[in-house]
Amino acid sequence: MRAAVRKLTYADLAALPDDGLRHELIDGKHFVSPSPRVRHQVVLANLYSAVNGHVRAHGLGMVLFAPLDVLLSAHDVLVPDMLYVARDRLGLFEERFLHGAPDLVAEVLSPSTRRRDQTLKKARYQELGVAEYWIADPQQETVTVCRGPGDWRLHGAELRRDNWSHGSHGSRGAGPLTSPLFPGLELSLDEIFT
Repeated sequence: MRAAVRKLTYADLAALPDDGLRHELIDGKHFVSPSPRVRHQVVLANLYSAVNGHVRAHGLGMVLFAPLDVLLSAHDVLVPDMLYVARDRLGLFEERFLHGAPDLVAEVLSPSTRRRDQTLKKARYQELGVAEYWIADPQQETVTVCRGPGDWRLHGAELRRDNWSHGSHGSRGAGPLTSPLFPGLELSLDEIFT
């Protein structure tokens, strides 16, 4: 008979020595990621700059980038590359972490985190109340947008440099990256992937 594996909590994570790596818990399992590569950071900086500028100009809330722990449940502590919390939900911030689901989470894929970001983290973000999830892929130069409520696969869209897809393929001219969270923001892939 197999012994039950104890699920880790935020207290376990906080007890780890500070080693400069990104430590996360996904359903109580510990994951460690190395520092990201330069291309990852350039894409993240571009995405953050565009979204944060819009959010600040319109007083919509707060945009932050990693590292910041996000406590989604007793056994889920994630560190998204970028997150957004609407103005009326800023009370979720505590001194060391965000306690609850952000309105938006964005991950920039890296070789070491690609699979986890597209599967495990996506599933936990959806299950635990994140309204919108952006997955930026520097290699393919795409941004996949997953929106709730419901099945994110049905509400998703993927913006590519050469086409826009939201259930069907169209030309890139069909529109820039937009979100109901950020009225008036129109973000081109050239801004993100330069």
